[in-house]
Amino acid sequence: MDRKLISRRIGSILDDISRLSNALYAMDTTDIQRYPDNYETLSTDAALRAERIACRLRHLIYSSTTIRKGDYLKSASVMHGINITYENEVLAVTLPSLLPKRRQRQSAEFLLDPLYFALEQYAKENTLPHYRECVVCFAQVYDQALPTRRVRDYDNLEEKQILDLLSSFVMADDTGLLCDAYNTAELGEQDCTMIFVMEKHRFPGWLAEHKSSLKSISDF
Repeated sequence: MDRKLISRRIGSILDDISRLSNALYAMDTTDIQRYPDNYETLSTDAALRAERIACRLRHLIYSSTTIRKGDYLKSASVMHGINITYENEVLAVTLPSLLPKRRQRQSAEFLLDPLYFALEQYAKENTLPHYRECVVCFAQVYDQALPTRRVRDYDNLEEKQILDLLSSFVMADDTGLLCDAYNTAELGEQDCTMIFVMEKHRFPGWLAEHKSSLKSISDF
């Protein structure tokens, strides 16, 4: 890549970092108790700016160095803290954040790329299940120390891209005829998204056990 083009892209990223710094300063000086809506808007803006910066830096690395996308994203998936397990016929994927809102394309990319390579790496080292008829449970876990008004409507979350990605690894198809989706909101020690995939016959027993182990939003 031409050095001038690299410099222009770096300069543009630095501008984004400056705007992120301003957003963080505004967050720090906003009274969350008196102006919760303003704080929510500012915090969302800051998070999206940070994710955009990360994606732009990734693209710069891919286009200007010899580092391969797959090699980088393996490290990124570890840095994200993505965790994948398969126990008792249930595939569990833990993502280190809440799912992005729909139509926030770059925010989805920030999470989807590392998830893809985490699943690919797991498949190389373990045997992934293959489901024909299954239930996929999306558990949005919210930090219990923060206000519950942060809880978002399920239909505002970007679940389809995650479902499409999981389907390519462990499902025959993600059509509604074969795959049921279940959503729940829970409270925990920190924000995260937990995704569980299982055969349909396993779901009732799993759900009863899962509900007994976590606090739901309705408990508060």
